[in-house]
Amino acid sequence: MRIIGLTGGIACGKSNVSETLRELGAVIVDGDLLSRELTAPGGPALPAIREAFGDGVFHPDGTLNRRALGAAIFGDDKKRALLDGIMQPMLRMLIHQRIDAARTGGAKLCVLDMPLLYEAGLDALCDRVWCVYIPRKTQLERLMARDGFTPEEAEARLRSQLPADEKAARAQVVIDTSGSIGYTKAMIPPLFAQEIRLDHSEGGFHGEPQSAHSAQETL
Repeated sequence: MRIIGLTGGIACGKSNVSETLRELGAVIVDGDLLSRELTAPGGPALPAIREAFGDGVFHPDGTLNRRALGAAIFGDDKKRALLDGIMQPMLRMLIHQRIDAARTGGAKLCVLDMPLLYEAGLDALCDRVWCVYIPRKTQLERLMARDGFTPEEAEARLRSQLPADEKAARAQVVIDTSGSIGYTKAMIPPLFAQEIRLDHSEGGFHGEPQSAHSAQETL
């Protein structure tokens, strides 16, 4: 089974790429969904979060106030590291469980859909990494429009991640999502087919970064 890391900056269109890969038959291990599983009502991460950050990041009904927690950690490296220390061990356990399940189920391609793939060192689990990318100005505009953030809130969230340019430079495949959703989705089937072929070749492939356009041209 081939393992692909799918990453990119916030609001860069990663979910569209992930959904297309799912439609093509890939097993998707979604980091955001796993995090929500851990922090859902009764989730195993909640007691430690309450102990570390207090009642102020919870609603009166005991559910996690995600916006309040986000405001507490973004722009504060120590608090973000504290939250990471709670979440990352639990996330890694779930990720390994999902990978094992995909392999047991006979999947040809397992995709780790992780916004913080590099930050958490999860790229070490991957045969190759795909990165979705848009220019920073477009990223800010999309983030504010999508989540209703102020410019300051959007900037804080971008600063909490590796810059999109750095993620793109480290990836083996870079997918520019500046165009329409349909245009982006059309790039994915040839790339998916390429990964399946590479999985059958000796030793796989860890090559130089390439754009989605150049990848299509080599198929």
